[in-house]
Amino acid sequence: MTTKQLPTALQKMGLDSPMALALHLPSRYEDETELFSIEDALSRGRFSTVQTQGLVIRNQVLFRPRRQLLVTIEDDTAVLQLRFLNFYPSQQKQMAVGAHVRVRGDVREGFQGPEMVHPTVRAVAPETVLPSSLTPVYPASAGISQTIIRKAVAQALREPSLKESLAEFLPSQLTTKFLAKQDWPSLLAAITYLHQPPADADTEALLERTHPAWRRVQFEELLAQQVSLKRAHAIRRQRRAPQFLQAQTGGDGFIESGLLRVLPFSLTNAQQRVWAEIGNDLSNTFPMNRLLQGDVGSGKTIVAALAAARTMDHGYQAAVMAPTEILAEQHYLKMKEWFEPLGISVAWLSGSLKAKEKKLAQAAIESGQAQLIVGTHALIQETVSFAKLGLAVIDEQHRFGVRQRLEIQQRVGSELFYCHQLMMSATPIPRTLAMTYYADLDVSVIDELPPGRKPIVTKVVKSARRDEIVSGLRDWLGKGLQAYWVCPLIEESEVLQLQTAEDSFAQLTLALPEFKVGLVHGRLKADEKAAVMAAFKANEIQLLVATTVIEVGVDVPNAALMVIEHAERFGYAQIHQLRGRVGRGSADSVCILMYAEPLSLAAKERLQTLRETADGFVIAERDLSLRGPGELLGAKQSGDAMLRFVDLQRDAWLIELAQQVAEYLLVEHADLVERHLERWLGSRAEFLKA
Repeated sequence: MTTKQLPTALQKMGLDSPMALALHLPSRYEDETELFSIEDALSRGRFSTVQTQGLVIRNQVLFRPRRQLLVTIEDDTAVLQLRFLNFYPSQQKQMAVGAHVRVRGDVREGFQGPEMVHPTVRAVAPETVLPSSLTPVYPASAGISQTIIRKAVAQALREPSLKESLAEFLPSQLTTKFLAKQDWPSLLAAITYLHQPPADADTEALLERTHPAWRRVQFEELLAQQVSLKRAHAIRRQRRAPQFLQAQTGGDGFIESGLLRVLPFSLTNAQQRVWAEIGNDLSNTFPMNRLLQGDVGSGKTIVAALAAARTMDHGYQAAVMAPTEILAEQHYLKMKEWFEPLGISVAWLSGSLKAKEKKLAQAAIESGQAQLIVGTHALIQETVSFAKLGLAVIDEQHRFGVRQRLEIQQRVGSELFYCHQLMMSATPIPRTLAMTYYADLDVSVIDELPPGRKPIVTKVVKSARRDEIVSGLRDWLGKGLQAYWVCPLIEESEVLQLQTAEDSFAQLTLALPEFKVGLVHGRLKADEKAAVMAAFKANEIQLLVATTVIEVGVDVPNAALMVIEHAERFGYAQIHQLRGRVGRGSADSVCILMYAEPLSLAAKERLQTLRETADGFVIAERDLSLRGPGELLGAKQSGDAMLRFVDLQRDAWLIELAQQVAEYLLVEHADLVERHLERWLGSRAEFLKA
């Protein structure tokens, strides 16, 4: 089978080879192995899906109450009506009077007796043999029929080249050492079984993906991923990076010691621990690749600043990149406050800068005059050239696409050295996610909040009590404190979201005339946004109405109350991040989750969890089970689903097994690694190094 022989529609789905077709596994199955008379179907089909066949004796299109196709079939035992509310002329022709059809569906009571609504229909001869295996139903794009996919898959499974591609090459001693307890079929047998399971197959295990055939496929996929990550880890340790040893403590003129002297606070024990881990990485001759995790407000930024200080002490530049202009600007202002008194030149680079300002910033970066550079993804544009970059800090790294992280990793490297990388995230990575996607990262966790930070009380309130909330807000602002009012997330329309924010702003301005109300949203120009935020920080604005642009990076200690309108529309991570904007000062902090009824079960559980816990790891685990790894990783932007067959929570035990086998394979059978990676990942292996 060549690529040219495959329909274009299949090639667009990526099904362009026998291997791609073999790995396009069914999402569910239909049982077409049993056939009942119409009489038996009428009694059985009221409880489950059933298959029967008969001769078409009537075919008519009715227009009351709406256009619909009614077809009546019969056999020797009874008659059955088929009803189609949406149909094509080709279907009407397929079921012409006199045709013999086989139908599959649920029987229900209709206006004119028992009927099937939109059954599966095939024109067959009365004696057509039943299939011996379950019928696979495949994921498909619009306009591609199951028949086309089934034929292509069946042909692919007969290809001699596929048998070669799926041949067993894992050594027997490996199987004996690690897989002896697993009663798994060979890979070829497993994939064939999943495409053509016998009539008596355990359909529940197939659908839940716990069948031994699924386990073999999942293990092979995980093994490829783990081998790729572990190999990337080993390759990184062979690369050269600048070595930044700790300067002699107490000496004058050192940026690091100078920064520690000017700080108005002491590092917590957790900050000191992770700084020691990062400092050790910077002293190595291979590039650091570390993820710094810490809940909102735990003090990650100062740790990153210390890493930047040590880098600059050795004559290298440091860059700090954030996904949004607001967050990047917060970092810029903080870094200026800390470093400019020490004589350090801090540059700012973002997409919104005017052309002249951008050129000046780029020139300062290229000449080395700018020692510390802070900005958005504009830092990894082709027009930016660093003089001597030693450290890249990437904040909220999951918000950048996989390709973007990969790009900065490749761009900052040179023939002589690679720069150190420190990723930061306030969204904790669940353990199972860290074991799979972050196997090439060293992880540090700040698990302690700075002294004086008070826990945030979270309340869940119906939107019907909005007037009460506004009244309470008046009392709150009357005490001299400030507050946020976050407007609902409307994903399908940025215009609607903006309109809702403007409506809330108008209502609250009217309801609270004695206080200054401000508005900030994504469509404001950067300088307008900055002006509003500066006024809020200076307490010239007491209540800030905002969309989710304030989700990360805003630090106003006097703002200790947040109201999130239509909280049921937000995910776990978003509310957790938003809630982290309060609780930054000495006042008792409150977050009110206002929701509209009726509330779905999922939304109810989400709000309940957020009310009960502020533990970022608990919230991250719930978020993982709800959304899957793609969004948490930023993998969605890459367009590649990194794990197709594995559920990280259901299959966690498999991850550990795959890690053990990957280590064994790399040490004992390095010659087989490339074959395994090519089979499973192809070009996608690059992404796993990001």
